[in-house]
Amino acid sequence: MRVKKQEKFDAILDAAFKVIEEKGFENTSISDIVKRANVAQGTFYLYFKSKNDLVPAIAEELLSKTYNMVMEHVEDTMTFDQKLKTIIDVTFEITENYKEVIVLCYSGLAYGHSFGKWEEMYVPYYNWMEKQLKLAQERNEIAQNTKIQFSVQVIINMIEQTAERRYLFNSTTGVDNIGDLKKELFNFVKRAMI
Repeated sequence: MRVKKQEKFDAILDAAFKVIEEKGFENTSISDIVKRANVAQGTFYLYFKSKNDLVPAIAEELLSKTYNMVMEHVEDTMTFDQKLKTIIDVTFEITENYKEVIVLCYSGLAYGHSFGKWEEMYVPYYNWMEKQLKLAQERNEIAQNTKIQFSVQVIINMIEQTAERRYLFNSTTGVDNIGDLKKELFNFVKRAMI
């Protein structure tokens, strides 16, 4: 029974992602979502009180997509530089692919949900990054005096904010080419770690 419930929940979230990307949040109705999910309208209300209550679940799913994609592409044997480049590439790809959903997550969390919940969602990603930084220290790839806990959030947030500035606000911060922007971001983080 749980599997079926989880499948319906996942179908609703997947449909919400797709419809919101196509139509935007304001133009998306619950009917659009359940039609795409191939579930009854009443099924939606078993999981969510309203369309706005989708926002935290969508934010968590989006972060999960990012984290899982990073996990798929990063191996322990990679250097810190290779891992950092991968994290930048994945973050830019997710941000480009889910622009509308990211805007929704920020606005939705701002008007109805706690930013504390947002930080809670990041805990697995932060924990993983902390392990990567400790490993990089052990391998002498970054400075021994690097403040790991501080650096974890700063690095992840900086990468996300740079991608968001590029794709959500079309701000290039003086670097027009995406490849050059990623390279500049990589070099900035690297300089901070040596």
